[in-house]
Amino acid sequence: MYVSATRWPRLASVPANVLALGAVSMVTDVSSEMVTAVLPMYLVLSLGLSPLAFGVIDGLYFGVTALVRLAGAHAADRWQRRKLVAVLGYALSAACRVGLLAAGGSVAALGAVVAADRAGKGLRTGPRDALISLSASPGALGQAFGVHRAMDTAGAFLGPLVAFGLLAATGGAYDAVFVTSFCVAVAGVLLMVLYVRDRREPLLAGDRVSVRRVPRDTPLLQLCAVAAALGLVTVSDAFVYLLLQKRLALSPELFPLLPLGTAAAYLLLAVPFGRLADRAGRFAVFLGGHAVLVVLYGFLALPSAGGWLLAVALAALGVFYAATDGVLMAAAGPLVPAHLRTSGLAMVQTGQAVGRLLSSVLFGALWTTAGAEPGLAVMGVGVAVCAVASWSVLRRVEPGAEPRVVPGNRSEVPPGGERGAR
Repeated sequence: MYVSATRWPRLASVPANVLALGAVSMVTDVSSEMVTAVLPMYLVLSLGLSPLAFGVIDGLYFGVTALVRLAGAHAADRWQRRKLVAVLGYALSAACRVGLLAAGGSVAALGAVVAADRAGKGLRTGPRDALISLSASPGALGQAFGVHRAMDTAGAFLGPLVAFGLLAATGGAYDAVFVTSFCVAVAGVLLMVLYVRDRREPLLAGDRVSVRRVPRDTPLLQLCAVAAALGLVTVSDAFVYLLLQKRLALSPELFPLLPLGTAAAYLLLAVPFGRLADRAGRFAVFLGGHAVLVVLYGFLALPSAGGWLLAVALAALGVFYAATDGVLMAAAGPLVPAHLRTSGLAMVQTGQAVGRLLSSVLFGALWTTAGAEPGLAVMGVGVAVCAVASWSVLRRVEPGAEPRVVPGNRSEVPPGGERGAR
């Protein structure tokens, strides 16, 4: 059923399935961000990894998902069991919290656990986003993804706070963080099983579910190329936080709190940017977010900076995600027929993941060999060039603010929201 319009008028048009998926992501992100917030500090400051070694492990956060994302998406579309595949992904990531306990201080074991955790994320992300895309009307996809990402980011905001509190209460015991993270992740799996409804599209004669059937002569392939190119020149969050810690000489105990500034800005802006994308054009908002990224890199490379850099950098990173994360999926959804929706979205996500894998290794190598500031200059110029080149491509993909539906997409949800919702 829908949320009461009298109490929450802005959420009245959001389908219940989107809200349920948002709740799952919120709880899961509390768990995952507890680990993400402390892992860079643990690897670099405690284990003493070089920026290049950290870049390789950090790249696993993006790259390993590419190995399983398309396979999971194909299975979800072929069986029309998007919820089942997503549950398997959430369960695998939950199990990896226990793996972190077993890994101890072994860098190789930690890398394997990170790879398995990202494999779980790769399995769940495509089916989850396909469920959101199929549960909302085509003209309100930006809002639907914005609401989901806002709920997801609420979990990202709480996760570092919980991690910081646990470390403070236990005298820096990382085991306490990992055990608590596991328990929270299990709660997220249970929410997914109990409250999220699957979306199954009956296949008609002639329908074949295969990644090869996702149209490659349509704007979808161009969008994949754009996502990969921009991902290649995007410095990961972990490196941004490490740069801030280095530039401002922040206490290690404060490091897990840095994502809070990013999460706060993302949480406040995800829904407004989603609505703006529905009205003004999704690709314009998407590329505008990358323009903010160029400004961020410029500030980080300044020869001298005060405490203001911390607030500006964290806010800019949140603006970037609010303008790009859900907006990209909202733009990609209508470009793919419903029975191939998971596979189509996974293609875009995989292109972006591969780009960010290479980006982490590239920036880690630049920082190690030339220094952080030259590395930021290279990445900033790369974002600017790719964004300008992408605009010339994407303006042909989206002629107006209203999303373009692929002909033959027989199962789009009519205006008014989720079909069958009561």
